[in-house]
Amino acid sequence: MRIVVLVKQVPSAPAGASFAADLTVDRTGARAQLDQADEYAMDQALGVARRRRDVQIAAVTMGPAGAVAALRRALVLGADEGVHVLDERLHGSDALGTSRVLAAAVERLGFDVVLCGCGSSDAGMSAVPAMVAERLGVPALCFADTLTVRERKVEIGRDDGDGLQSYAAALPAVVSVTARCGEPRSRTYVATADARQKLIRTWSLGDLGIDPARVGLRGAATVVRRVMPRAGGRTRLVRADDPTTAAVRLADFLAERQFL
Repeated sequence: MRIVVLVKQVPSAPAGASFAADLTVDRTGARAQLDQADEYAMDQALGVARRRRDVQIAAVTMGPAGAVAALRRALVLGADEGVHVLDERLHGSDALGTSRVLAAAVERLGFDVVLCGCGSSDAGMSAVPAMVAERLGVPALCFADTLTVRERKVEIGRDDGDGLQSYAAALPAVVSVTARCGEPRSRTYVATADARQKLIRTWSLGDLGIDPARVGLRGAATVVRRVMPRAGGRTRLVRADDPTTAAVRLADFLAERQFL
């Protein structure tokens, strides 16, 4: 059985947080680490591996060079190998682009179960797991509070507000897990030492057969957005070096005028 765990590098936790470990530095100079939600997914994958002898766990991430630290952490937590999709043209990818790349990587690896956190701490959209499942053409079981992987199906328990409800799907499938599935086990020195010997492969968009125009920043580097006219009929332009900055400034503009 092949389990693929999707992991992500995110800004580091505040000092003193229990999961503030294995920090690196991202492209902006900020400290970063493996998303805590993905630690829960890794622990669930390891739990399945402990009950079966035929399980192989692969961790997959996409991002700049520093994102390899998230993979190293995943290897310490129990993954057998890692795949880093590294390509400068990925910078600025939205959820659609991210799901396209991750699904292509998962498909190239081969899988029975894809596990991930239900939502990353730096975005919280919780949309990528379902998008990946749609691109792979398999069922998605999201927000799992419990997880049981059987020979030909996966079962989850999810509290929808009326108590724990059970859901099941045939394999292969994509599952996102919550923090309620159980606290991740502590790593050991032996696991840390062994992780240094594990394979990390690096793939580009070309390796995955993905057109760069369908992911990453689209269009010019400078983004200009026309917003609501000012009093007196003049129009204010929001100008930024990237779409994220433009979106933040536009949101601030709308919030100031109570449109949000």
